Amino acid sequence: MDESTATRPDADRRTSSRTAIVVKAVTLAVFVALAVTVGMLVDLPELEEIQQTVADLGPAAVFAFIGAYGLITLTPAPKAVLSMAAGAVFGFWAAVPIVIAGAMIGATAAFFLGQLLGRSAVEHFIGPKVEKIDRLLSRRGLVAVIGVRMVPVIPFTAINYASGLTGLRRRDYLLGTAIGMMPGIAAYVAIGAFGFDLDWPFWLALGSLGVLTVGAGLFAWRWKKHDEDSDDESDGERA
Repeated sequence: MDESTATRPDADRRTSSRTAIVVKAVTLAVFVALAVTVGMLVDLPELEEIQQTVADLGPAAVFAFIGAYGLITLTPAPKAVLSMAAGAVFGFWAAVPIVIAGAMIGATAAFFLGQLLGRSAVEHFIGPKVEKIDRLLSRRGLVAVIGVRMVPVIPFTAINYASGLTGLRRRDYLLGTAIGMMPGIAAYVAIGAFGFDLDWPFWLALGSLGVLTVGAGLFAWRWKKHDEDSDDESDGERA
Protein backbone atom coordinates (compact mmCIF):
# COMPACT_ATOMS: atom_id res chain seq x y z
CA MET A 1 0.00 0.00 0.00
CA ASP A 2 1.56 3.32 -1.07
CA GLU A 3 1.59 6.43 1.09
CA SER A 4 -1.15 8.19 -0.88
CA THR A 5 -3.50 5.24 -0.41
CA ALA A 6 -2.74 5.08 3.31
CA THR A 7 -3.40 8.76 3.88
CA ARG A 8 -6.58 8.88 1.79
CA PRO A 9 -8.91 7.60 4.56
CA ASP A 10 -7.56 10.25 6.95
CA ALA A 11 -8.08 12.95 4.35
CA ASP A 12 -11.60 11.71 3.68
CA ARG A 13 -12.39 11.74 7.39
CA ARG A 14 -11.07 15.29 7.74
CA THR A 15 -13.10 16.41 4.74
CA SER A 16 -16.20 14.73 6.14
CA SER A 17 -15.62 16.31 9.54
CA ARG A 18 -15.20 19.77 8.03
CA THR A 19 -18.37 19.29 6.00
CA ALA A 20 -20.31 18.23 9.10
CA ILE A 21 -19.06 21.28 11.00
CA VAL A 22 -20.06 23.61 8.17
CA VAL A 23 -23.51 22.01 7.94
CA LYS A 24 -24.06 22.34 11.69
CA ALA A 25 -22.79 25.93 11.71
CA VAL A 26 -25.11 26.85 8.85
CA THR A 27 -28.00 25.13 10.64
CA LEU A 28 -27.34 27.12 13.81
CA ALA A 29 -26.94 30.35 11.84
CA VAL A 30 -30.28 29.82 10.08
CA PHE A 31 -32.03 28.94 13.35
CA VAL A 32 -30.68 32.01 15.16
CA ALA A 33 -31.42 34.24 12.14
CA LEU A 34 -35.02 33.04 12.15
CA ALA A 35 -35.25 33.52 15.90
CA VAL A 36 -33.92 37.09 15.62
CA THR A 37 -36.32 37.83 12.77
CA VAL A 38 -39.26 36.58 14.79
CA GLY A 39 -38.12 38.59 17.78
CA MET A 40 -37.84 41.77 15.69
CA LEU A 41 -40.96 41.44 13.55
CA VAL A 42 -43.46 39.91 15.96
CA ASP A 43 -44.72 42.51 18.41
CA LEU A 44 -45.34 41.35 21.94
CA PRO A 45 -49.03 41.77 22.84
CA GLU A 46 -50.28 44.64 24.96
CA LEU A 47 -51.24 43.98 28.58
CA GLU A 48 -54.94 44.36 27.81
CA GLU A 49 -54.69 41.74 25.08
CA ILE A 50 -52.91 39.31 27.42
CA GLN A 51 -55.55 39.83 30.09
CA GLN A 52 -58.32 39.15 27.58
CA THR A 53 -56.56 36.00 26.37
CA VAL A 54 -56.18 34.77 29.94
CA ALA A 55 -59.88 35.35 30.56
CA ASP A 56 -60.77 33.41 27.40
CA LEU A 57 -58.46 30.47 28.09
CA GLY A 58 -59.16 30.07 31.79
CA PRO A 59 -56.79 27.61 33.57
CA ALA A 60 -55.21 26.70 30.21
CA ALA A 61 -53.73 30.22 30.13
CA VAL A 62 -51.02 29.14 32.56
CA PHE A 63 -49.76 26.39 30.26
CA ALA A 64 -50.10 28.63 27.21
CA PHE A 65 -48.05 31.35 28.90
CA ILE A 66 -45.36 28.89 30.00
CA GLY A 67 -45.07 27.51 26.47
CA ALA A 68 -44.93 30.96 24.90
CA TYR A 69 -42.32 32.13 27.39
CA GLY A 70 -40.22 29.03 26.71
CA LEU A 71 -40.29 29.66 22.96
CA ILE A 72 -39.43 33.34 23.33
CA THR A 73 -36.52 32.38 25.61
CA LEU A 74 -34.96 30.64 22.59
CA THR A 75 -34.74 34.03 20.86
CA PRO A 76 -32.96 37.28 21.79
CA ALA A 77 -36.36 38.96 22.24
CA PRO A 78 -36.69 40.80 25.59
CA LYS A 79 -38.16 38.58 28.27
CA ALA A 80 -38.55 41.23 30.97
CA VAL A 81 -41.73 42.57 29.34
CA LEU A 82 -43.37 39.15 29.57
CA SER A 83 -42.23 38.74 33.18
CA MET A 84 -43.85 42.04 34.12
CA ALA A 85 -46.98 41.11 32.15
CA ALA A 86 -47.18 37.83 34.06
CA GLY A 87 -47.10 39.74 37.33
CA ALA A 88 -49.90 42.03 36.16
CA VAL A 89 -52.05 39.16 34.85
CA PHE A 90 -51.49 36.33 37.32
CA GLY A 91 -50.39 38.19 40.45
CA PHE A 92 -46.99 38.02 42.11
CA TRP A 93 -47.08 34.64 43.88
CA ALA A 94 -48.56 32.75 40.92
CA ALA A 95 -46.50 34.53 38.26
CA VAL A 96 -43.06 33.79 39.76
CA PRO A 97 -43.22 29.98 39.37
CA ILE A 98 -44.97 30.37 35.99
CA VAL A 99 -42.18 32.55 34.61
CA ILE A 100 -39.46 30.36 36.10
CA ALA A 101 -41.04 27.28 34.48
CA GLY A 102 -41.16 28.98 31.08
CA ALA A 103 -37.59 30.25 31.36
CA MET A 104 -36.33 26.81 32.41
CA ILE A 105 -38.02 25.15 29.44
CA GLY A 106 -36.33 27.55 27.04
CA ALA A 107 -32.96 27.36 28.79
CA THR A 108 -33.03 23.56 28.81
CA ALA A 109 -34.04 23.34 25.15
CA ALA A 110 -31.23 25.70 24.10
CA PHE A 111 -28.72 23.71 26.20
CA PHE A 112 -29.55 20.46 24.43
CA LEU A 113 -29.69 22.18 21.05
CA GLY A 114 -26.15 23.41 21.61
CA GLN A 115 -25.07 19.85 22.44
CA LEU A 116 -26.79 18.50 19.34
CA LEU A 117 -25.12 20.94 16.97
CA GLY A 118 -21.70 20.49 18.54
CA ARG A 119 -18.94 22.71 19.88
CA SER A 120 -17.13 23.27 16.60
CA ALA A 121 -20.27 24.51 14.88
CA VAL A 122 -21.16 26.95 17.64
CA GLU A 123 -17.58 28.20 17.96
CA HIS A 124 -17.53 28.74 14.21
CA PHE A 125 -20.68 30.85 14.57
CA ILE A 126 -20.21 32.90 17.77
CA GLY A 127 -16.41 32.88 18.03
CA PRO A 128 -14.35 33.08 21.25
CA LYS A 129 -17.31 33.54 23.60
CA VAL A 130 -17.69 29.77 23.90
CA GLU A 131 -14.13 29.41 25.16
CA LYS A 132 -14.63 32.19 27.73
CA ILE A 133 -17.92 30.71 28.93
CA ASP A 134 -16.27 27.28 29.12
CA ARG A 135 -13.42 28.61 31.28
CA LEU A 136 -15.78 30.39 33.63
CA LEU A 137 -18.42 27.70 34.05
CA SER A 138 -16.21 24.59 33.98
CA ARG A 139 -13.89 25.86 36.72
CA ARG A 140 -16.56 27.02 39.17
CA GLY A 141 -19.57 24.95 38.13
CA LEU A 142 -22.75 25.59 40.07
CA VAL A 143 -21.48 28.78 41.74
CA ALA A 144 -20.53 30.30 38.38
CA VAL A 145 -23.90 29.51 36.84
CA ILE A 146 -25.72 31.12 39.77
CA GLY A 147 -23.45 34.16 39.47
CA VAL A 148 -23.91 34.76 35.74
CA ARG A 149 -27.66 34.19 36.03
CA MET A 150 -28.06 36.46 39.04
CA VAL A 151 -25.82 39.24 37.68
CA PRO A 152 -25.65 38.39 33.97
CA VAL A 153 -22.35 39.33 32.32
CA ILE A 154 -23.25 37.42 29.16
CA PRO A 155 -26.66 37.54 27.43
CA PHE A 156 -29.08 34.91 28.75
CA THR A 157 -29.59 33.29 25.33
CA ALA A 158 -25.85 33.05 24.62
CA ILE A 159 -25.26 31.28 27.94
CA ASN A 160 -28.04 28.82 27.15
CA TYR A 161 -26.62 27.71 23.82
CA ALA A 162 -22.95 27.82 24.79
CA SER A 163 -23.37 25.98 28.10
CA GLY A 164 -24.25 22.78 26.25
CA LEU A 165 -20.79 22.86 24.68
CA THR A 166 -18.78 23.32 27.86
CA GLY A 167 -17.53 20.89 30.48
CA LEU A 168 -20.32 22.04 32.80
CA ARG A 169 -22.36 19.27 34.37
CA ARG A 170 -26.02 19.20 33.37
CA ARG A 171 -27.14 19.19 37.01
CA ASP A 172 -25.10 22.31 37.81
CA TYR A 173 -26.47 24.11 34.75
CA LEU A 174 -30.12 23.38 35.54
CA LEU A 175 -29.90 23.97 39.29
CA GLY A 176 -27.74 27.07 38.91
CA THR A 177 -30.06 28.49 36.28
CA ALA A 178 -33.14 27.95 38.43
CA ILE A 179 -31.55 29.52 41.52
CA GLY A 180 -29.80 32.36 39.74
CA MET A 181 -32.86 33.50 37.80
CA MET A 182 -35.12 33.84 40.85
CA PRO A 183 -34.07 37.32 42.10
CA GLY A 184 -34.32 38.98 38.68
CA ILE A 185 -37.56 37.25 37.76
CA ALA A 186 -39.11 38.09 41.14
CA ALA A 187 -38.15 41.74 40.70
CA TYR A 188 -39.62 42.03 37.20
CA VAL A 189 -42.78 40.17 38.21
CA ALA A 190 -43.17 42.45 41.25
CA ILE A 191 -42.93 45.53 39.02
CA GLY A 192 -45.77 44.15 36.91
CA ALA A 193 -47.82 43.05 39.89
CA PHE A 194 -47.41 46.20 42.03
CA GLY A 195 -46.45 48.85 39.49
CA PHE A 196 -49.93 50.30 39.22
CA ASP A 197 -50.07 50.97 42.97
CA LEU A 198 -46.56 52.47 43.29
CA ASP A 199 -46.51 51.06 46.82
CA TRP A 200 -43.46 49.79 48.75
CA PRO A 201 -43.30 46.40 46.95
CA PHE A 202 -42.85 48.24 43.65
CA TRP A 203 -40.03 50.39 44.99
CA LEU A 204 -38.41 47.37 46.63
CA ALA A 205 -38.48 45.53 43.30
CA LEU A 206 -37.05 48.55 41.50
CA GLY A 207 -34.30 48.85 44.08
CA SER A 208 -33.49 45.16 43.75
CA LEU A 209 -33.04 45.56 39.99
CA GLY A 210 -30.70 48.47 40.68
CA VAL A 211 -28.62 46.34 43.04
CA LEU A 212 -28.48 43.52 40.49
CA THR A 213 -27.40 45.94 37.79
CA VAL A 214 -24.55 47.32 39.93
CA GLY A 215 -23.61 43.77 40.88
CA ALA A 216 -23.53 42.82 37.21
CA GLY A 217 -21.08 45.63 36.50
CA LEU A 218 -18.76 44.61 39.34
CA PHE A 219 -18.99 40.92 38.40
CA ALA A 220 -18.21 41.75 34.74
CA TRP A 221 -15.20 43.84 35.74
CA ARG A 222 -13.76 41.17 38.01
CA TRP A 223 -14.41 38.42 35.46
CA LYS A 224 -12.73 40.41 32.67
CA LYS A 225 -9.71 41.12 34.89
CA HIS A 226 -9.46 37.47 35.90
CA ASP A 227 -9.75 36.43 32.25
CA GLU A 228 -6.98 38.84 31.24
CA ASP A 229 -4.73 37.58 34.06
CA SER A 230 -5.34 33.98 32.93
CA ASP A 231 -4.42 34.89 29.35
CA ASP A 232 -1.22 36.59 30.56
CA GLU A 233 -0.26 33.49 32.58
CA SER A 234 -0.89 31.26 29.57
CA ASP A 235 1.28 33.49 27.35
CA GLY A 236 4.03 33.42 29.97
CA GLU A 237 3.96 29.61 30.17
CA ARG A 238 4.17 29.30 26.38
CA ALA A 239 7.11 31.74 26.30
